[in-house]
Order: sequence, then structure tokens, then C-alpha cells
Amino acid sequence: MSPDSPASSKMTGRIPGISRCLYSPRKMALARRMADTLVCRDMKLGVIGCGKMGGALVEGAIRSGAIPASQVRGCDSHAATADAFAAATGATLAPDIASLDADTFLLCTKPHHAAAALAALPAGDALLISVAAGLTTAWLESRVPAGVRVVRCMPNTPALIGKGAAAFCRGSAATAADTDAARLLLGSVGLAVELPESLMDAVTGLSGSGPAFVYIMIEAMADGGVRAGLPRADALKLAAQTVLGAAAMVLETGIHPAALKDMVASPGGTTIAGLAELEKHGMRSAFIEAVHAAARRSAELGAS
Repeated sequence: MSPDSPASSKMTGRIPGISRCLYSPRKMALARRMADTLVCRDMKLGVIGCGKMGGALVEGAIRSGAIPASQVRGCDSHAATADAFAAATGATLAPDIASLDADTFLLCTKPHHAAAALAALPAGDALLISVAAGLTTAWLESRVPAGVRVVRCMPNTPALIGKGAAAFCRGSAATAADTDAARLLLGSVGLAVELPESLMDAVTGLSGSGPAFVYIMIEAMADGGVRAGLPRADALKLAAQTVLGAAAMVLETGIHPAALKDMVASPGGTTIAGLAELEKHGMRSAFIEAVHAAARRSAELGAS
């Protein structure tokens, strides 16, 4: 209901699209993950680089039932990182990459460490799922041993709490089963979509860098609340929950953001006054240009 007009006819009764929540993206994704689980239960997963992202993906996959901890082995050059990974996931550790004994490898190293890690992979029928930023499938395929297929992924940091948004693309030899495996791992910690590799830089600019853009928005909204008299702690919680709720409305109703915006903005009310200020200061253009700049920078880094 609009804060400007409690009796607004646009918000009485059932909001168009709300009934579609019975078939919401969240429930459809859950059904897909359950199906993928049946396909991938027998995966033997070797994790190369056991830091935050590798740990988040493995924890999510184990928590969702996609793979048991007994079928996961990890390897990291830092003993403390490897020990923390094992404690958090229940996985076992290997002394080096060659000892991982896996049919699927999850590459989670920093990009500048990837070449050395790939050189240590054993040859043979296996899948490499890479979350190393900026490394193309062509670059990866030129460095893996014979028989190793490649899937490239771009996750984001909210995967650390199971709310990620990720895209992946297949290499030249990757199969449908390989993409199922990638979808399973990424989908266990959020949304996962398959896209052409030509769009991976755009994904990096939008969902990869996007959390930082949203954090600035939340901070600015909270500052506005403080300016209007709210205690800072309350302003921050209200701002963050407002963004969370608005995002859920978009995802769960399927209604276009512009239509949802119009449901809140009544003629001559408080919301339209605030929207006019955002437009006057170029908020919409700033977000568009931020995503474009981040995507362009991703392409530059991938070419270097």
C-alpha cells in the first residue's frame, strides 16, 4: 500500500502478479536444484583454493544435499585457510593438487595463481569449473591437460550467505552434464544462469560489481534517514530491509520494477517528490554508467 494514499485503488485487493508466487522463481529454482542433485550426487569434487568463495560454494552444495562432504577434497597453499575450509565443510584435505583424486575441479584461486594451478592438474576425463575472475574459456583450455573440459563462472559475494547471483558459460568441449554440475554448485548458493561467454563482462559489471553499488545506495538511504531524525542503527536496518523487500517483490511477483514503483508513488505524494529529486540528480544514469564502466573494465582486464 502506498504511504502517500492508504486508500489507493492500485493497492486494494490482490496485486496483479502476486498469485504467480505459487510458481515463483525461488520455488522453480528449488525444483531445478532437486533435479540436478539426482544427476550430480556421484561427483568427486576437488577444490583448488579454499578461501571464502570456494568455501561458500562447497558449504552450499553440501547443505543442499547436492554432494556429501565425504566426496569433497580441498587443497590450498595456506595451511590455515585449508584447515578452516575442512572444519567448516567436513571435507578432507589433499597435500597438493595432483592428490585431489577428483572428476570435477573447482578453481577458486586468484587469477594470477591460476596458470600454476592448472599446470598441476592430472590429465584425463575431468571437468574444471573456474570462478577465477576474468579468465576466459579459451585461456583456461589452453592451459588444462588433455581431456579436461571447462566451464567458466562469475559468482558474487552474497554467495557467502547463500544469496548469490551468478552466470556461467561452457567451454568448447563442455557437455550438458557439465553445465548441470556448474548450475548445481552455483545454484546451491543463489541464482545461476547460463549465458554466452560474450556476455560475461556484462555479468561482471552488473551482478559481480553490483553489490557494491547497492551498498552505497543503502548507506545513502540510511544517511537520509539520519538527516530526517532517525537513529543511525535503526536507519540502516530500515534501509537494508527496504532494499531486501523491494528486490523480493520484483523476483517473486514478476511485476516490472516500473509498475511496482508506480504502485507506491501516488499523485502529489511524498514518494513522487523523492523520485523527482533522484531524477534531478541523475541517479538512474549513474547506475547505468556504473554497470557499463565495470563491464568495460572487466573486458580490459581479460585482454591484459
